[in-house]
Amino acid sequence: MTTASLLIVLIAGTAVGAIVGLALGGGIDLWYLALLAGFLGSTIAVLVRNFILARGAGLGSDDSRTPVVVMVFASVASLGAGSLALEVAEHSGLGDSSVWIGTLAGLFASILLAMLMVTYHTHPGQTPRLRS
Repeated sequence: MTTASLLIVLIAGTAVGAIVGLALGGGIDLWYLALLAGFLGSTIAVLVRNFILARGAGLGSDDSRTPVVVMVFASVASLGAGSLALEVAEHSGLGDSSVWIGTLAGLFASILLAMLMVTYHTHPGQTPRLRS
């Protein structure tokens, strides 16, 4: 279930980042766009993951939810992810593409969120697995 959970987070966060970049492209400064895309990407990825695993996959009681503390840490980490996305986009020569910046910000924020989820749900001495 860990792989499915992480894939849901990565795909949802990347898609939300791309949609934010597409919707807000040209309307706001690219730095603010990257921050917003990373924040919304990680936040909505958590909501999508919780919805799919709790209700869509039929796992029964909802004990696999992502805790609020992980969501708060992911929100803070998304600020760094947005800044990193802007830097990567500028160095790749596509620094003026709002969709690319939003996609990268959502992807990087989702990667940080996935690492936080695995770290939170892992006990010392065990292999990294999400608790059910």
